[in-house]
Amino acid sequence: MSESLGAGLGDADPGRAVPGRSAAVLVASTRAAAGAYDDRTGPVIVGWLRERGFHTQDATVVPDGPLVGAALRAAVAARLSLVITTGGTGVSPTDVTADATAEILDREVPGFMEELRRRGAAHTPTALLTRGRAGVAERTFVVNLPGSPGGVRDGLQLLGEVLDHVLDQIAGGAHDD
Repeated sequence: MSESLGAGLGDADPGRAVPGRSAAVLVASTRAAAGAYDDRTGPVIVGWLRERGFHTQDATVVPDGPLVGAALRAAVAARLSLVITTGGTGVSPTDVTADATAEILDREVPGFMEELRRRGAAHTPTALLTRGRAGVAERTFVVNLPGSPGGVRDGLQLLGEVLDHVLDQIAGGAHDD
């Protein structure tokens, strides 16, 4: 089931949400969008975000392909702080999330994905196949995570280590000496 990215941003756990911290989770999965497969990664990411005070709705599930780009553009237009995608980062012909993300990024942050691949490869060599991207689109930090639970686990751990600093920098914060 797909939901509009702009709707319901403040609906999730408003008592814990921190002002100015808004996020969307986009699941790129053709099978989950068709109802043939239960998405296991979107709810994990949503829960992680809510625990950190982000206003977010439930994950939006779209088939990998042109709808991913449209959903990413809508999320950036909604002026969210953060967009996390899961799925569509591999090498199959239908994996286009990384390509759609590259089209919207103003500044890429390649070190994030390099570290995510390095950490993932410690568990499984196939982690090196992710083509995910991370970067800034307007004033939104966009991160592509793999569609596997392990890839999401590794990605959220890494994101937790740098997220506050990234968001501060995007907002114009000063560098610490």
